Amino acid sequence: MQGADYNKLERNEAKRIGAKQHRNSGRNMVKADMSTSDFVIDAKFADKSFTINAAVWSKICSDAISVDKTKSPMLYLVLGGKTRLAVIEYSTLEELLGE
Repeated sequence: MQGADYNKLERNEAKRIGAKQHRNSGRNMVKADMSTSDFVIDAKFADKSFTINAAVWSKICSDAISVDKTKSPMLYLVLGGKTRLAVIEYSTLEELLGE
């Protein structure tokens, strides 16, 4: 995927979820792609699949901490341009559910 196309996808998804994009994300001091009031978000776009493992999640978490220690990390995944998933820590889900 080309850089300009990827930036447009990020911009559209940030707007969709009410997040603020990080300028030049990944290329300067501010890591991750966008933030909301509760989350620092790394967005990924894939046609069919995306592999998440401990190393990928660790990078998402360390990037989130470097942006804002008070917010939770989130992986925002768009598959095939239609399926949207959010991956968050289970403890964060429990907080959101009030458990």
